[in-house]
Amino acid sequence: MDESKRLAVQFLEKEIKTYIALALYLSKEGIKEHVQLGDKEVVIGPTYYKERMREARKLVNELRKPG
Repeated sequence: MDESKRLAVQFLEKEIKTYIALALYLSKEGIKEHVQLGDKEVVIGPTYYKERMREARKLVNELRKPG
């Protein structure tokens, strides 16, 4: 794996840990955050971070593939 891919994997692994922590915290506290996204206000809860975690894991797997 070249240096740029290795750095990307390291970054994504840190992000995954952050998403796991946020999802656990929000699920324990029963918190849903309201976030402004452009003109819309959306609710972010534990499932939001679980989805981001899945996406990050897919990227890590793709970056680790040889080729």
